[in-house]
Amino acid sequence: MAAEGGRTKPAAQSGMENFRKVRTSEEEMPLPFPDLSPDVVEMKVKEGSKIRNLMNFAMAQMELKGSRQIVFSGSGRAVTKTITCVEIMKRKLGGLHQVTKVRYKTVLEVWENQDLLPDSPAQNLTVHKNVPSICILLSRDPLDPNQTGYQPPEPQHGLGEAGEDTLGSSTKGLKRPLPPPHEELLPKKLQVQVPDSPRGSGTTAGQPDH
Repeated sequence: MAAEGGRTKPAAQSGMENFRKVRTSEEEMPLPFPDLSPDVVEMKVKEGSKIRNLMNFAMAQMELKGSRQIVFSGSGRAVTKTITCVEIMKRKLGGLHQVTKVRYKTVLEVWENQDLLPDSPAQNLTVHKNVPSICILLSRDPLDPNQTGYQPPEPQHGLGEAGEDTLGSSTKGLKRPLPPPHEELLPKKLQVQVPDSPRGSGTTAGQPDH
């Protein structure tokens, strides 16, 4: 271990500080869903993918081209973004059957040593990582409810103007709190006048004047 500024520097850090990641590749794996429709759309979500771009393409395939099934897949840090895309599509289209599969896949990283003497041969380090991966199938057509990871379509609730979401929003932005109750929001039949009020002002029913 090397000491720096009175603190001990971990050996692993001192050994990798001169290396820079130059290439990353993922293991290609078949989709874990049998009997997919011929027009199934596959959306590969990456860590740097823009949700708006993903959803614009996905919605065009499902609505304009009439695709019946779509698969969102992502691994590592892209897992959360993959789930976000699925939740947005389920709220926009509705009535979608869902099957979720979680597995691990191998990611290969190539690191290059940046601290070499002139005319020295390149020194690369190859790292294999097992990272979590998720694949989510959304289908307009019914799926086998007995298979692992199946979820039936969610009940439809009218979102209205206040419930409309944007393509770039996260799943938290899809659930907006109700506005605080105000007197003007109450039905007119509850806004009754109490006669002989000491202050002569209208009082909402159920709220005694003080």
